[in-house]
Amino acid sequence: MSIQNFLSKVDALKDEYEKFERGNKAAGTRARKYLQEIKTIAHEMRAAIQAKKSEEQAS
Repeated sequence: MSIQNFLSKVDALKDEYEKFERGNKAAGTRARKYLQEIKTIAHEMRAAIQAKKSEEQAS
């Protein structure tokens, strides 16, 4: 996963959330989908960062 992928999901979330705020209920569903994807990406990024830190400390 890359930071660019993460940021593109955040941008998509922003767009959908703004639509939801204006009353588009379907956009709320899409916003929740993007939030779940962001959560997954963040978890994978955290694990990768920790693995790299642990690898460097072991050296």
